[in-house]
Amino acid sequence: MIQGRIHRLRHDPRRTGWGKEIGEPLNYTFQFGTVMDHFPDLLSGAALTIRLSALTMVFGLVIGMACAVAKAYGPRPLRWLASSYIELIRNTPFLIQLYFVFFALPHLGVRLSPNNSALLAMVINLGAYSAEIVRAGVESIPHGQIEAGRALGLKPIQIVRFLILFPALKAVYPALTSQFILVLLGSSIVSAIAADELTAVANTINSQTFRSFEIYTVVTLMYVVIVFGFRAVFTSIYALAFARRG
Repeated sequence: MIQGRIHRLRHDPRRTGWGKEIGEPLNYTFQFGTVMDHFPDLLSGAALTIRLSALTMVFGLVIGMACAVAKAYGPRPLRWLASSYIELIRNTPFLIQLYFVFFALPHLGVRLSPNNSALLAMVINLGAYSAEIVRAGVESIPHGQIEAGRALGLKPIQIVRFLILFPALKAVYPALTSQFILVLLGSSIVSAIAADELTAVANTINSQTFRSFEIYTVVTLMYVVIVFGFRAVFTSIYALAFARRG
């Protein structure tokens, strides 16, 4: 009986292109021209994705470095505060963090636009993950190196900047840039709160045109181009900031 229903469904003439047997022709005409008509909108979404990702990398890294140093060398209350923040963010889904910023904070009087909410949530998220990455680099610094800096009369800020953070960042740079790429790709989640980034724009166009294959093929290629662009920037930064200084 069940086999009979499956057979009737497979041979239903109303089924065009869906559930076809292997070897049967698909009744689908590719129309990439429709996507090209909306390509300026996709470029606008890609620009926002790049801007959100770049700002997140900068501010998230600053938070990560501060938490890493606080956790490694700060007083006990500061270490506890940094550890609590890191554990809270690393053990909760990013989507929940995003919803909290966009939907929960307004109840406390903090109202942000979708794009600003996305940026804040992404920065908070990256700050926790980058803190652990940077901390690994900080803890790899020999204690004797710090003592040598003190013996030379370096100020605490100079010790942190030149003897701790700089070599720590150099040591963990590959892991840090990999986390940055994950942040870029994860920015597609902010489409859940209608932030106008690339995935959200693609979803809107798809709901208007129903050309899913063409739209998401183009969007996939755009993400690949963006990622390779960021990787090129990261390689240049490493060559300028670390490689030339040995």
